[in-house]
Amino acid sequence: MTSTFVKAWKDVLRPMFIRPKMVQVAALCYRESGNGIEVLLVTSRGTGRWIIPKGWPINGLTGSGAALQEAWEEAGVVSAQINKRPVGTYEYSKETDEGLMLPVTTYVYLAKVSHLEDEYPECEERERVWVRPREAAEMVNEPELSALLKTL
Repeated sequence: MTSTFVKAWKDVLRPMFIRPKMVQVAALCYRESGNGIEVLLVTSRGTGRWIIPKGWPINGLTGSGAALQEAWEEAGVVSAQINKRPVGTYEYSKETDEGLMLPVTTYVYLAKVSHLEDEYPECEERERVWVRPREAAEMVNEPELSALLKTL
């Protein structure tokens, strides 16, 4: 009898309560200037908090390719060398339109930016700023992203 309950918990009930994490990809955009390394932050559309460009994976693109696409749409990055492998991950909870909180693991790809455009798909919806990594670490809300920024 106990094994029936254990099997029901494991195969039916537990998956209903513990949802798998969603996956996003992000571009940690940086440039080298006279002041050293600077990273590019943008504001989120919903809350206006500072984030790095990120989004859902895109069919037909690698993780790094999708991250670069997000950097174009959200920050105007048109030319960058992006690492093919993530430099790290961070987790956060994304609120849906229905008010549900979804756990998300975000894979972060380092992108050395050589050119930005002033006109890009979300330029009217977001602000963007170049800041030193330590300052960026203080501006973002996600502790794991903050730690990653401090390593630059």
